[in-house]
Amino acid sequence: MSFLAKLIEAVTDIWTASGYVGITFGHVVMIGISFLLIYLAIKKGFEPLLLIPIAFGMFLVNLPLTGLMNPPQGEAAGGLLYYLFQGIHLEIFPPLIFLGVGAMTDFGPLIARPSSLLLGAGAQFGVYFAFVMALLFGFTPQEASAIGIIGGADGPTSIFLASKLAPHMIGPIAVAAYSYMALVPLIQPPIMKLMTTKEERMVKMDQLREVSKLEKIVFPLIVTAIISLLLPSIAPLIGMLMLGNLFKESGVVERLSDTAQNALINIVTIFLGLTVGATANAEVFLKSQTLILIGLGLVAFAFSTIGGLLIGKIMYRVSGGKINPLIGAAGVSAVPMAARVCQVVGQKENPSNFLLMHAMGPNVAGVIGTSVAAGVLLTLFGH
Repeated sequence: MSFLAKLIEAVTDIWTASGYVGITFGHVVMIGISFLLIYLAIKKGFEPLLLIPIAFGMFLVNLPLTGLMNPPQGEAAGGLLYYLFQGIHLEIFPPLIFLGVGAMTDFGPLIARPSSLLLGAGAQFGVYFAFVMALLFGFTPQEASAIGIIGGADGPTSIFLASKLAPHMIGPIAVAAYSYMALVPLIQPPIMKLMTTKEERMVKMDQLREVSKLEKIVFPLIVTAIISLLLPSIAPLIGMLMLGNLFKESGVVERLSDTAQNALINIVTIFLGLTVGATANAEVFLKSQTLILIGLGLVAFAFSTIGGLLIGKIMYRVSGGKINPLIGAAGVSAVPMAARVCQVVGQKENPSNFLLMHAMGPNVAGVIGTSVAAGVLLTLFGH
């Protein structure tokens, strides 16, 4: 065999073993979606800490033959992202994320205005609405529960519930939940403007009362006890959320608090984002059932926003115009993105309006509310 023939054979072997041969139209579509998410994260600033690792994981897994999500076979090791994915499969990452969220969150606005719990509860309307819609589309109660919880805009809770009730759908559910969380600044403002009048959006709210340190220390202990006893299945999430908050408010474990709200949550976010994105391969993602799921997730999120705003409008009337109904939109548990959106929309109508701290009350109530909703669904359909 001549040198030229050997060279052609070698090049042919390399080509046939490459991923270029295995790439499909579906892979191209998913890679295009990943690039769009990266664009939104970098150019538009839509929660880049979430979108960039998710989008890059999606990009990687749709490059054929990389084997990043392959399970171990015999003595052959599995792919890198397969092992990282075990943090989701074994329900480790979601509680750790909640630990960091708790350490970063000030429950003071909620303690100062307990009525914020009503706004957080109202924002769970989308969860149950989408649950019923999913049943009508032929999903099982377990699958419908996992789809509905997307409406809470809480990625860790969505993953936690899906891993227990519908593990075969964890990829699309996780991608949908985190994508809608990141797109809060795009999705919520049109709904907020549609549901409220200019007069309502211009309302300036009175300053919140100062909350004592004792109240802030006692609060996580009481909430953990009440919810964990009522819904034991959700104790990992609520327990870690309140432990992180206790780190923050105790004032005696600054190192632990700093680690939880910085190094730990950043590391877990990288691993979680990459592996969530890596579940979005074309073979699983581009199916009619998956596309319906994503659509229902958007419906759930939209109706959660509407539910919070409706409660906000009721509170506006009952309070004699002292409550700005915009803060109802923060009842979804996308912390602190939804609260920031309330601030931006309110300030556009009235430049002297500062709604951020008022919106944080419903926002953190939404975290608790979504966890409770997940616990209820898990209790009803987890057997």
